[in-house]
Amino acid sequence: MNDYMQVRLDAEPCSEVVTDVLAAMLGEIGYESFVPDEKGVTAFVPQGKYDEAELEAVLDRFPLDGVSLSRQVTFVAGKDWNEEWEKNYFKPIVVGDECVIHSTFHKDVPQARYDVLIDPKMAFGTGHHETTTLMLQAILATDFTGRSVLDMGCGTAVLAILAGMKGASPIVAVDIDEFATENAVENVRLNHLPDIEVRLGGVEALKSESFDFIFANINRNILLSDMHAYVAHMKSGSRLFMSGFYVEDIPAIQAEAERLGLRLAGHAEKNRWARVECIKD
Repeated sequence: MNDYMQVRLDAEPCSEVVTDVLAAMLGEIGYESFVPDEKGVTAFVPQGKYDEAELEAVLDRFPLDGVSLSRQVTFVAGKDWNEEWEKNYFKPIVVGDECVIHSTFHKDVPQARYDVLIDPKMAFGTGHHETTTLMLQAILATDFTGRSVLDMGCGTAVLAILAGMKGASPIVAVDIDEFATENAVENVRLNHLPDIEVRLGGVEALKSESFDFIFANINRNILLSDMHAYVAHMKSGSRLFMSGFYVEDIPAIQAEAERLGLRLAGHAEKNRWARVECIKD
């Protein structure tokens, strides 16, 4: 069971720009989810990744002048985390007016073409984070009928599930976190998609197989380190969607992709977070 640290940051004065910058900076040191409001932002990080000195250093270099920051740190036990997240933070979201993501405990859920059920056992991967939203938007705009998909760093498996609802098959979802893969299996069952295979591990979990589409919503360093492995499992015409990094990281991601024989086909951004699409010709 994953334990989390909840970091509450109050800002004076507070604005959307302030909370966006805070979320971006904390994302660089392993924080997984952010809930902004009119007074600041509540951020969550796995207990094992929490570092008081690292947090202090981030706040010390906060770049916006005239903003006063205060913080309160709370331990959230794994058994309590689900209840905390469900009651206070995980709300139904609609992506692109086509997809609604919600949990079994939600009432009065908006109607949408694709109804994705997620009972989260972690903060990341519910669709609230910008990178997940960017990936979901790309999936909604793509035809997956009869196409194979690999979802690396799958988390709750929300990306794999939406691709399955859009006709993708077979689908492999991979994550290095055992707790994440357990949750992914549960969510796959909730959505009645037996063609999704969930695997525990990293790129070493891949077999002698290739995919029409690969999703990798992880982070800049892992993408740069593992992109060669993704390419090894692509064929001519395969497409790779990557997110988990900032707009200013696009040149480095593009350079590595081109070095490996991929072509940048487009990008999108939201609140400084970016998504790129690459094609293997």
